[in-house]
Amino acid sequence: MFGITAYGAYVPRSRLQKSAIADANDWFDASLRGLAKGERSMCNWDEDTITMAVEAAQDCLTVLDRDTIKTLCLASTTVPFLDRQNSVVISEALNLGNRLRTMDVTASQRAATTALISLLEAGGKDDSSSLLVASEHRRTMCGSRQEMLWGDGAAALGVGTHGVIAEYLGSACFADDFVDHYRGEDATFNYDWEERWIRDEGYLNSVPAAVNELFENTGTKAADIAHFVLPSDQARTPGVVAKALGIAADAVVDSHISNLGVAGAAHPILLLTAVLDKAKAGDLVLLAGFGQGTDAVLFRVTEAIASRRPKTGFNGALEKRRPETNYNRFLSFNNLVERDIGKRGELDKQSYLAAMYRKKDLLNGFIGGKCRECNTIQIPKENYCVNTECGALHSQDDYALSQVPGRIKTWTADRLTFDWNPPAYFGLVEFEGGGRLMMDFTEVEEGTVESGVTVTSHFRIKQFDNQRGFRKYFWKAIPSQQ
Repeated sequence: MFGITAYGAYVPRSRLQKSAIADANDWFDASLRGLAKGERSMCNWDEDTITMAVEAAQDCLTVLDRDTIKTLCLASTTVPFLDRQNSVVISEALNLGNRLRTMDVTASQRAATTALISLLEAGGKDDSSSLLVASEHRRTMCGSRQEMLWGDGAAALGVGTHGVIAEYLGSACFADDFVDHYRGEDATFNYDWEERWIRDEGYLNSVPAAVNELFENTGTKAADIAHFVLPSDQARTPGVVAKALGIAADAVVDSHISNLGVAGAAHPILLLTAVLDKAKAGDLVLLAGFGQGTDAVLFRVTEAIASRRPKTGFNGALEKRRPETNYNRFLSFNNLVERDIGKRGELDKQSYLAAMYRKKDLLNGFIGGKCRECNTIQIPKENYCVNTECGALHSQDDYALSQVPGRIKTWTADRLTFDWNPPAYFGLVEFEGGGRLMMDFTEVEEGTVESGVTVTSHFRIKQFDNQRGFRKYFWKAIPSQQ
């Protein structure tokens, strides 16, 4: 048996209230008030496509054996680097080693479903696994329909033969240069065409073309489908397409426009994780990805689903929320306004690539050291053991601390140090079992940090080098009480 073996999801904690968008913009476009119900997910200033992908993959790895992973694929249309393989950064943050194939798939809203089909069609030859991560952080024009309907998020799938939770039954693809939207080489925002035309000439033509071929190839009937995943920021379109196909209305999976927003190329996989959170053995799941044609993939849920659900999953990620009503903060975090950052923020953030490479185990993988002589754990890893009663030379083995909880020993809230979301919180963290490090804190609500509070470590943006178009990543601490 071959198919999906694990899954994980991540949704940024901050949820911008759509009423805040309408309050700021309905003086110009009163129609926005009609879309102002609910909320949408929004990245913190130090989150992007890569950091969200790491979070989703870590959730998937609570079930998937990392030692079996031989391929990692990132699907996104908003990768931070156009000429640097983004999936390699993710693999190093996950400590997957160097002996694997990495790949970025982009330039289409069906990038994730296309990548998934490629992994499914190529697999099954041995006991190895593939990891697909889909992540999206799209920027939108102020006061636009997209700003109301889109959101940020990521999801991950394990593909292989061991512990299959959704058996792969088949797929079909229909390629068509139907330009419902586009973003050119130098553009920041997507340009969209008229909604009704997209529905009638796009969805209602290409989705049935792919799905009906899939049904014919697999001997499946529309009435047999228990869950139909068709992401769209047009709320009624999935139901219209389902009716045209003969799929039951109650099989259509909610796109979560009202409490998440559509996360672009990542949304098909996000909605698939939502299905897997509740699906029962025997359920048939039809996954469709739309964008310059349609991908259609069919799965049958297995008995293994009951024992292989991740720590967080889609529902857990959706529940971890903090309402945001400050529209100006959303604009600032998405670099939609030019803000005076003051003299303290004007320092040159040049990236010394040679030094970063030498320290990449620490910077990307959060690797410390554990002494073979006395078992002392330290971070960063150094030539000599820090235990004064040991002091052994070259005695340390790699010791990953990214998943090890810690506690705040000391902390500071600083309004003089520049931070994109002041005040800047930082302090000394002591990890369970040993090891101490000064770390930045993120996702902090003022007045809630105390010494002794448990923290978890998360891969985030450390600095932007805007002069050279580079961004630096490192690990930050999030207090667990939030």
